Amino acid sequence: MTKLSTCLFVSFAVCGLAASAQDAPRPTQHVTLLVPYLGEAPIVDGDVSEWKDRAFTDGIWDIYRLRHTFWYDDGRRNRLTDHGDEGHPEDDLSARYYIAWDETHLWFGAEVRDNRNDVDDPNHLPRSWYSKDSICWFIEAPRDDAPEYWGLGDNAFCFVIDAERPPYAAWWRHGSPAGTRIEEPIPDGAVEFALQFDPWGTGTADFILEASVEMAPTLGVSDPRWQPPQVGDVYGMEIVHCDPDGGPYGGHFMIYGTGDDDATWGRMILVGPQRPIERRSE
Repeated sequence: MTKLSTCLFVSFAVCGLAASAQDAPRPTQHVTLLVPYLGEAPIVDGDVSEWKDRAFTDGIWDIYRLRHTFWYDDGRRNRLTDHGDEGHPEDDLSARYYIAWDETHLWFGAEVRDNRNDVDDPNHLPRSWYSKDSICWFIEAPRDDAPEYWGLGDNAFCFVIDAERPPYAAWWRHGSPAGTRIEEPIPDGAVEFALQFDPWGTGTADFILEASVEMAPTLGVSDPRWQPPQVGDVYGMEIVHCDPDGGPYGGHFMIYGTGDDDATWGRMILVGPQRPIERRSE
């Protein structure tokens, strides 16, 4: 083999490896998320302090933490948008997320530090929460191991971080028994949500989101196999936090999964009540 052909062979081989790595299947690992029961329903007012100690949370998420997870994909799905006038990545977006359950509802919360509130979508559609500041909890109930893309039992409960609370601000993407993907607002009477902006006096784009979603008219519609929740039930969960920062479709965090494939979502196990962390006096 000549030097030229050897170089061409090596070049093609390297390109082939790069293409193979890019097209490789997503990780098949899963996280296990123990989501506690709430014995007393909170008031949905944009203040999660009365229940966050009794909810599931696993710390603050930012892009530095995400880059060390097994589902991180080097900036394709988990990424931030740099428009040239921003500081370090931790100044762009960081958040702590909360989730809990009771006999009838799922409870969602988030405490978020953001450098810019952006809900101006130049290509707006009611379903385009992903092009606006928003937080979306993807829930499969009950969870199975079959890879599905908005099939039976798949749900996304999405909240647009817009102080005006437009009709599309609480959105529901879901599968159906017919295998059809449906986009619609979360049904009236099945959702409550509240936003509090600048809760710590540190920036007008910082916010707290608090929400509840009734399960029977949502999860029960998406999959007739769904039954009222009990301790030990296993759901699937992924969190998608969108942060366009001035672009039509910009940065976002994807946590506990790799996208629309519900087989990659974390295993959300419903557990009993959780005691707040004890702080000792000495």
